[in-house]
Amino acid sequence: MDANSYPLLKWILLAPLAGFALNALFGRKLLGEKAGGIVGSLAILAAFVFAALSFSDLLKLPPEARLLRETLFSWISAGTFTADAAFRFDPLSAVMALIVTGVSFLIHVYSAGYMHGDKGYNRYFSYLNLFVFFMLTLVLADNPLVMFVGWEGVGLCSYLLIGFWYEDPEKATAGRKAFITNRVGDAGFLIGLMLLSSLLASRGVLSMDFETLRASASQLSAVTVLGVGAPTLICLLLFFGATGKSAQFPLYVWLPDAMAGPTPVSALIHAATMVTAGVYMLSRLSFLYELAPKALEVVLLTGAFTAFFAAVIGLLQKDIKKVLAYSTVSQLGYMFMAAGAGAFSASVFHLATHAFFKALLFLGAGSVIHGMSGEQDMFKMGGLRREMPFTFLLVGAGWLAIAGVPGLSGFYSKDLILEKVFEHGGSFVWGVGVLTAALTAFYTTRLFVLTFLRAKRGHGHAHESPLTMTLPMAVLALLALAGGFLLKERLFVFLDPAYAAPEHSEEAARLMYISVTAGLAGIAAAFLLTLPKPAAALKKALPRLHSLVFNKFYVDEIYGLVIIRPLRYVSDKVLFAMVDAGLIDGLMVNGSGKASYAAGRLLARVQNGRLDFYALVFASGVALMLYWVM
Repeated sequence: MDANSYPLLKWILLAPLAGFALNALFGRKLLGEKAGGIVGSLAILAAFVFAALSFSDLLKLPPEARLLRETLFSWISAGTFTADAAFRFDPLSAVMALIVTGVSFLIHVYSAGYMHGDKGYNRYFSYLNLFVFFMLTLVLADNPLVMFVGWEGVGLCSYLLIGFWYEDPEKATAGRKAFITNRVGDAGFLIGLMLLSSLLASRGVLSMDFETLRASASQLSAVTVLGVGAPTLICLLLFFGATGKSAQFPLYVWLPDAMAGPTPVSALIHAATMVTAGVYMLSRLSFLYELAPKALEVVLLTGAFTAFFAAVIGLLQKDIKKVLAYSTVSQLGYMFMAAGAGAFSASVFHLATHAFFKALLFLGAGSVIHGMSGEQDMFKMGGLRREMPFTFLLVGAGWLAIAGVPGLSGFYSKDLILEKVFEHGGSFVWGVGVLTAALTAFYTTRLFVLTFLRAKRGHGHAHESPLTMTLPMAVLALLALAGGFLLKERLFVFLDPAYAAPEHSEEAARLMYISVTAGLAGIAAAFLLTLPKPAAALKKALPRLHSLVFNKFYVDEIYGLVIIRPLRYVSDKVLFAMVDAGLIDGLMVNGSGKASYAAGRLLARVQNGRLDFYALVFASGVALMLYWVM
């Protein structure tokens, strides 16, 4: 096995690309619904198998030499600068590839049942396969330029999937919102890449692969740009890109609206793929962030604020998918808190456990919506534990996992993050994390109670989902229950061969008891406040606060007033009316046309058919020429 020319890596990517091509080219006319779903699912299963085989070969290498690479071709060659279309399979990308392909395969199988009968069935699976291809491009990239291709690709596919039912203006608008918001963040990412490349090139570093970057990054330690340390500025620009993809404040607003897409799309985007891209990018470039402690502090504080802010909004949402959307924003904040505390492995650990229980919860929400014939308002549900018993049990597993019940996956990763944050971020940020854990337990318990445990609220009989939907949920439920325990030591040893299991001090045990107590208190409070009269107490006691939280702090309205309306005014009244219609159309296009028309009318009058007039013009012309020459 040649570790520098490992042939399986390209097949991890080509399998979903082939699935996309088959459904896009042959789709509905030749494949039909059943074959299209099978092709789309098998393509992702093949990618998972190739990733698993690569993982097996990676384990055969010594821990310090675990890296498989494959270069497809020389992509950019500009002077002395070069960048290859190359891919890498190391412990970090191996973990991500297995999560992406494994969870995506389960979502594809689920989609076969959920999307049954939709007229865009084959188009849906082609988009889904293309999305996975770009996500794998992102996580397997051997340099940040190839990573950026995957980064932009998942942005494109999210637009296609969120606005999948584009005939509905609301859903089409949600797709555009996601696309444009991500472009704002991507501008920062691109500027950061260009600055990094330029500064390294000026110091003779002419390759951008991650190994070269790791070895050369220290050369930038003493460099300043506009009075700011180069590593700090670069890391802040890259992090701004991450706030778009991973829905952190202030660019989180696209993600709740992304619920307009089919529910399996929500599970795919919000669990293990697109929204984790920013977390992965920070972990991949951890060597650069270690040179920029101020940038890490910004990451820590942004993550803490986003985690708490989104959790508060999730407390009073009525739409079952919106609750899970704000939960995703909040949990991503946890991951950034860990990264900001320098605990990148803990961040990846929570990324993995979150993929299990959040995919399960979204698919469970889809099962409920499917069984309720499209209803998403939790206040119109209730009593579903009897009518949808399998969904009830499986969603229950996801609820307990995300609530941080001891022994389940969410408990291990959240507890570790809070411990690392306390060590590096101080007691205040840790307190915000603990409070967020309590709020998380509250709103997820509220969701579970309103949907399954509360008395039935007038809806007709709901039906259980088919096996194609409940079986993937069952696999995810097992991972949500046991995944944290199975990974809690093995993952860290795999990611860092020098890892030594920490001794659990009395302080760590005390912190764990506090976080567990906070989670259990959140669960108890939700039962007390939700089971009898949901949210009525807060609404009566603090109507303005209730309205503020229920309306998501009016962030979208503020953005509309402060940003969108002025931009629209400038676009309509200045750029369009004055520049486009006035200058370009009026002067350059219409003006030149009118001038040509007027000149033609003038010349037409000269051509009057009189020979004496023509002779006079000719003689005058000859006289002028002689005068000019003489």
